[in-house]
Amino acid sequence: MPRSVNSVASRKRRKKILKAAKGYFGRRKNVYTVAKNAVEKGMLYAYRDRKSNKRNFRSLWIVRINAAARLHGMSYSQFMGKVKANQIELNRKVLADLAVNNPGAFKAVVEKIK
Repeated sequence: MPRSVNSVASRKRRKKILKAAKGYFGRRKNVYTVAKNAVEKGMLYAYRDRKSNKRNFRSLWIVRINAAARLHGMSYSQFMGKVKANQIELNRKVLADLAVNNPGAFKAVVEKIK
């Protein structure tokens, strides 16, 4: 009895990988074995960097809050300590946005906690 192969599923699997490799350079975009390695590596980077992206943004917000707080004579740690002590429910993302796009509102927050 001849060996049964499911060429429909095999082709679908290969096309899925090659579609994911669209835009890659050289053989990475059209040779299945090379594209498979490139796509797997890309997915590893994407998984890792979804987590590091959150860390990067948090550090960016902290830098922005620190710069704005120092304009009003406070350090970042003093500012955040007083924000928590006065039970102001604004997270770092919102505070950083206020510091950059609405300095007047940030100044009002500083005046409230002093």
